[in-house]
Order: sequence, then C-alpha cells, then structure tokens
Amino acid sequence: MTNTTFKDNVVIVTGASYGIGEEIANRLAEQGAWLALAARDASRLEQVAAECRKRGGRAIVVQTDVTEQAQCQNLIAQTIKEYGRIDTLCVNAGIGMWAMFDKVEDPGMLDRIMRVNYLGAVYCTFFALPHLKQTRGRIVGVSSLTGKTGVPARTGYAASKHAMVGFFDSLRIEVAQSGVSVTMTYPDFVASGGRFRNLGIDGKPVKNAPPYAPGTMTSETCARLIVQGAAKRQREVFMSTRGKIGQWVKLIAPGLIDRIALKAIEQGE
Repeated sequence: MTNTTFKDNVVIVTGASYGIGEEIANRLAEQGAWLALAARDASRLEQVAAECRKRGGRAIVVQTDVTEQAQCQNLIAQTIKEYGRIDTLCVNAGIGMWAMFDKVEDPGMLDRIMRVNYLGAVYCTFFALPHLKQTRGRIVGVSSLTGKTGVPARTGYAASKHAMVGFFDSLRIEVAQSGVSVTMTYPDFVASGGRFRNLGIDGKPVKNAPPYAPGTMTSETCARLIVQGAAKRQREVFMSTRGKIGQWVKLIAPGLIDRIALKAIEQGE
C-alpha cells in the first residue's frame, strides 16, 4: 500500500535542486505533497518541480539563498501565499568541505559553511515556526554522522552540523507542547554528487574528489529513509549500522571511533 502520510501536506524543502533534497521532493511528490522547493539555482529547481508534478504532487519554485534572512523570510511568505499554511519544513540545504584544517588558505571558507548549514536552517525555522505551530507540523533536519562525531578533513563541516544538532535538540524541547515534532536525520556517506561541490583548501569546489566507494548509499535510499522517519515523527534517524553502533562505541572507546573515521576518509568511503 502506498504511504499517504504527506498527501496534501505542505512541505518546504531547502537544497532541493539536486542530490538528497531532490530525491526527498520526489518521494514526497509520489505521496501527493504540496511542495515549495528552494535553492539558489532556479532553472534546476524548475526541472525538479516539473518531475514532482509528474509524480503526483504540486510544486512551486522559490529561488532562495538560505544564508540571507530576507530570502528565507520570502520563502515562507511565498509558501503561505500559494498554499495558505505550512505543515512540514525540511531543512536540507548544505555545503561540504574536503580539506585538512592546517592546509586551508582562507578561514573565511568556514564562515560560508556555517552560514549555509547552520544559520540557513535557523533562519528558515525562525520564519516558519509560527505557521508550523498552527498546524502541529514537522521540522526535519538533514544533518550527518559528522554532526555526531569528528571527522578529519571536515572540521568546518562538522562544526556546522554539530551546531545544527544542538539547535534542533534544544528547540525540540521548547516546542514539544505545541505539537511540533523535530526529526533529526544522520546520513552516512551518500552518493549524492555533493562530494564534487565540497570546498577545498582554496575555498572552491574540489576538482579531484575521490570516487565514491562501492556500495555507498544512494540519494534515493537516503531520501526514502528520511521521509519514513519524518512520517513517523521519529526523534532521530540513522542511515547506517555503523552510525548506530558508533554512538555506543564512542562512549566507551572514543579513540577507536577516531581511527575508524580516519580510515573511512582515507578510503574515500
């Protein structure tokens, strides 16, 4: 039986122009969701929106740079204008990093990462929250296993994802009585194409990123797990066995987790 939890559910998806965000939009469209798709690339968003409509959903495009408060406010306003309410906010927009910290040429790169991954999620939530309280809606944050543990070559990215987790863990407690749920999701390595948008030592996308290891999770699988977790209003969604086990091992053998993280990076997993 097809899941219809999100039928006629008004969902904002940031970072919807490619990868995990695009696939989340596709999965939701198949259930008949009413989507507001946000990213900086409007032409690419139009393609995603067209596909979502083919799959049975409604979709509008709102070109948005989540680092700008005014644009996040406009995203919420345009969604309300089109649909009259907001039921779910999925903060997925993100940017990665692939550089050892002592090799970074300009620390301003870390500012950009923090503004996209952390403040972008905060800004969208700030403007959407009053509307989500009215519908007893959902907030879905797409973090990373890096938001739970340190990973080499990801210092700025890890910091931004840790900040995101801390914010939403705190907000969950604050809004619990309003009926708004907060689901945090933790993908492992995902073959989303994002690796080739990771910022390198010069603050520009890495041109020679290592290939994905065989068996790396696909964007489609990752998105399916995120949507399933959101439908159930789960507190947390881990995408891999090693992610789940790692949280327990870290408590008793943190050095082992450090070595595993280093090996994973060296192997390009």
